[in-house]
Amino acid sequence: MRLQRLSVSVFGLIALVSVILAVATVWLLLTNPVTVATAVNEGEISPLVRELAQALFNALSGLLKYL
Repeated sequence: MRLQRLSVSVFGLIALVSVILAVATVWLLLTNPVTVATAVNEGEISPLVRELAQALFNALSGLLKYL
């Protein structure tokens, strides 16, 4: 029973992180399409990851302002 709860918790955490990254990627695609297009065209992923991290940071800092 304990292992089942742990596996459900781990699955829930992985699903939550996946959804957050997917939403942030779509948001980045809509708000900054030039960076995404350049990253895809050149095959260099570092600008995309940097912009994605900055978008997540801005979203979290905006949420924390309300707390």
